[in-house]
Amino acid sequence: MKTITIIGAGWLGQPLAHFLNDKNYQIFASRTSQTGAQELTEQGLKGFCCQFGNTAPELARMLTQQQAEVVIGCFPPGFRQNKSVQYIHDWQTLVEQSKLAGVKKIIMISSTGVYPDLPETMTEEKASLRLAREESIFSEKSRVLLAAEQQVLDSGMDYVILRCSGLFGPQRHPSRFVRNLKQISRLAPANMVHQTDVIRAITFAIDHLSCEVMNVTTPETVSKALFYQAAIKSAKVDTPMPPLTETSDKLISAEKLCQAGFKYRFQTTLEALAHTEI
Repeated sequence: MKTITIIGAGWLGQPLAHFLNDKNYQIFASRTSQTGAQELTEQGLKGFCCQFGNTAPELARMLTQQQAEVVIGCFPPGFRQNKSVQYIHDWQTLVEQSKLAGVKKIIMISSTGVYPDLPETMTEEKASLRLAREESIFSEKSRVLLAAEQQVLDSGMDYVILRCSGLFGPQRHPSRFVRNLKQISRLAPANMVHQTDVIRAITFAIDHLSCEVMNVTTPETVSKALFYQAAIKSAKVDTPMPPLTETSDKLISAEKLCQAGFKYRFQTTLEALAHTEI
């Protein structure tokens, strides 16, 4: 079985590491501190510390020692911490060090935040760094995400970029998101995807996708208003709904990944919600 290194064993990367480990892949997983790495080791994983700023020059050596064949970058862009520019540099570093180590394939966990806020169905070709530089409809966050993706696209390596919709699952129940929303639309689609399906999509990408950019989003959804009303009901909480609007928004297409042969565990967002622990 392949040897896989996961950079960023957090809310998504940690259960991904356990899932792949249970399938007999050889797994190494990183955290940004020695304490975090030790926690992974105590869970039966091969944990190690990786901080791009401090350990970047050593990353190629570590990947070489691990004999990593596939590297999965599973870390957030850090917009809230004003680390967006650093995110681009981190992906540049990960690509460069992976190439030096002879890694065969790199998988990037990206975001559907790359797409402009237009009331259209968003297929993968509707966002690229070239388009973002030419058209003012793209936000600055979109440009950052696309610039990071471009590091992978230009790497010369075998790659898969997975653009994930809004993530939810264990310890991230959608009812918790409502209190931070200023308004919710009856017309905007709830572009969401369960942690289980993201992990399964990454696993599918390891052996079945090559040089592809794919959306990862639940195939069928409802409006944001209906989704969050259902989330509050399922969680049995008294969180008030924010003001409702009639603003249309983008719908993320799941078609390309489905046509590649991937089968979602949850076909609808309400089905996924029903299987989400509070």
